[in-house]
Amino acid sequence: MRIAIASGKGGTGKTTVATSLALSLVGQGEQVNSVHLVPLFLDCDVEAPNAHLFLKPTFNFYQEVGILIPQVDEARCTHCGRCVEVCQYHAIAVLGKKTLVFPQLCHGCGSCTWICPDGAISEVVNEIGILERGFTPSGIDFAQGVLNIGEPMAVPVIRQLKRWATPESDQVVIVDASPGTSCPVVEAIRGADFLLLVTEPTPFGLHDLKLAVEVAHELQIPTGVVINRAGSDCGYASIVEAFCLEQGLPILLRIPFEREIAEGIAQGKTLLEIHPDYYGNRFRQMFSQIAALS
Repeated sequence: MRIAIASGKGGTGKTTVATSLALSLVGQGEQVNSVHLVPLFLDCDVEAPNAHLFLKPTFNFYQEVGILIPQVDEARCTHCGRCVEVCQYHAIAVLGKKTLVFPQLCHGCGSCTWICPDGAISEVVNEIGILERGFTPSGIDFAQGVLNIGEPMAVPVIRQLKRWATPESDQVVIVDASPGTSCPVVEAIRGADFLLLVTEPTPFGLHDLKLAVEVAHELQIPTGVVINRAGSDCGYASIVEAFCLEQGLPILLRIPFEREIAEGIAQGKTLLEIHPDYYGNRFRQMFSQIAALS
């Protein structure tokens, strides 16, 4: 089972929920829905991965991620412009007798290399990030992608991470997506059996929750909601709950607005470390609900 955790808005507690859910499943064996649980955690927020701060893995395996970009042999190039015509991303341009390549725009599709009538274009690897994998002290199989600073495209790193960290047939996979609803989020949650959206009872929380729900509907993924900072005096709690009811979205967990929780998260603790008995049971119950809904 693959469970993706996302949020339209950043800072809602998405990683808090993802890491706590993974920890709640450690060592449960067949106690939860007769599924052998050996959690695999994928941090797909490759531009700013931070789940490792809570789960503290030791990385033992590494792999570089790169995409193939064109390299032009000016001695053979006739500057015919066929490569420019075929490139949908404007990553290559012909200016007079010079052909320019813009690696930051290239998606590595190879069309320019294939269509060049003079064989003047070859492909070279442009490294854009790295994948890391290891185990946490609690036994969680943990993998993350890290996009190199200055690189604009996160999707190839996320796609390769999902391929590289192949789960066992009986593993539960927890996917921590980046905030927002852009291409990296779509790639991270694509193929999930269930999508868990974390929101907060604020105007921005509701606005971005609506956007995230649209993405879920487009991808046809069963979806549930976690409301973080429940009980905060923002006046939007009833509005958020009314929206979930209208959309048929089950509210699977409410995390209260408590100083103790805020202080614990700031210290790098998970909800299970802050309130072990209560949240251990609540997250396992939530997993059972997710399994029934997916």
